[in-house]
Amino acid sequence: MPAVSAPLRALPALLTPQRSRWPALGVLATGMLMTVLDGSIVTVAMPAIQSDLGFTPAGLSWVVNAYLIAFGSLLLLAGRLGDLVGRKRLFLVGTAVFTAASLLAGVATSPAVLIAARFLQGIGSALASAVSLGILVTLFTEPRERARAIAVFSFTGAAGASIGQVLGGLLTDGLSWHWIFFINLPIGLAALAVAAPALPRDRGLGLRAGADTAGALLVTGGLMLGIYSVVKVEEYGWTSARTLGTGAVAALLLAGFFVRQARARTPLMPLRILRSRSVAGANLVQMLMVAALFSFQILVALYLQQVLGYGAAETGLAMLPAAAVIGAVSLGVSARLGARFGERNVLLTGIALLIGVLGLLTRVPVHAHYATDILPVMLLAAGFGLALPALTSLGMSGANEADAGLASGLFNTTQQIGMAVGVAVLSTLAASRTRSLTAQGGTRAEALTNGYHLAFTVGTGLLVAAFVIAYGVLRGPRTTTA
Repeated sequence: MPAVSAPLRALPALLTPQRSRWPALGVLATGMLMTVLDGSIVTVAMPAIQSDLGFTPAGLSWVVNAYLIAFGSLLLLAGRLGDLVGRKRLFLVGTAVFTAASLLAGVATSPAVLIAARFLQGIGSALASAVSLGILVTLFTEPRERARAIAVFSFTGAAGASIGQVLGGLLTDGLSWHWIFFINLPIGLAALAVAAPALPRDRGLGLRAGADTAGALLVTGGLMLGIYSVVKVEEYGWTSARTLGTGAVAALLLAGFFVRQARARTPLMPLRILRSRSVAGANLVQMLMVAALFSFQILVALYLQQVLGYGAAETGLAMLPAAAVIGAVSLGVSARLGARFGERNVLLTGIALLIGVLGLLTRVPVHAHYATDILPVMLLAAGFGLALPALTSLGMSGANEADAGLASGLFNTTQQIGMAVGVAVLSTLAASRTRSLTAQGGTRAEALTNGYHLAFTVGTGLLVAAFVIAYGVLRGPRTTTA
């Protein structure tokens, strides 16, 4: 009996620390869900916002752009600040800022107030999102546990976009557009209440370990100006003096940032992190993959509404099977497949399925039937549930604990750059082809469908490039069959 009772008495001590990690994961996943949900829920409510607040067509785009510019440009800086001042502290501050800004957006009575609130939401999201993966990988150090945690975290991001479209349509039609922002208040307050005791305390390295003010100004200014030039491409064109000028200045600022990091005694972003093959390769693969797949969310929704005549809520419901299969795969099998076959092989399989998604969309007809033309595409989106968790694990595996926040911020930054560039390039190509065919006398539905075909073809090419780079650059640890 003594030989048996001793291990039994030790069992609670072994289980308690492990259990305490899962509430923390729930908090991090909730923060991720709010960020992604906010990005997609707004797009459905844009016509109602324009009508109520009197936005001009050009001004309305800033409801999205103000958030994207603040969010995308601050992620890298926020990730490093998390390493320096403490990731838990930055997560709490970011969640509080986002929640308060959501209240301001919900009560906005003028375009200026709403745009300012959206900018503040972007700042809050950047502070919280940039350190989330850094907290996660320091909490879950055992490979199998980490794979499961990353699968849960990735699912909330992937599914949030589809859920946001459904929820946005229901709230806007049933209540008003104000409630797409008010819904963040109970979620944000609950996340703050749980995060305070659940997230691990970390003191950070101290600002002296990387207080590079000049580098911070260069990277933030370069990213902000670069994202601004990309999101305004549809308005000004790729070859306009405005686009080329702002793009050139952004490139110079970012080049100056890298020169500064190579020479600074306490760099904001130690360049050693880019020497990791897994970190550099995973970020490049992610940029290409997200650039291609963001078109899936945006352009498929436009196709369903503008060509097939679906309403806002109906569009969200039509895309719901994609969220369901992504959730089933990412939560149910991705971690086990990664442990058995290796994350690189799982990533390659996921990208191959996603190539099939956009490949099928290059042939979608004007008069499509949902069951035969659209549903197979939604089901193949399961590849995202395989690819994203594996890619996240590979991207974070090359960072040590001191650089976990920076690696998290970098991973999120390349994701946002990929989204912005993907939307700008693919939307511009689709719009250009549509205008050309309309001028030649084609019907609007045919012109729109052919424009989307071109965008999906280019997206397929980006995914093929991502597959080739993942195959040639990324290397996962060898695994044995369980």
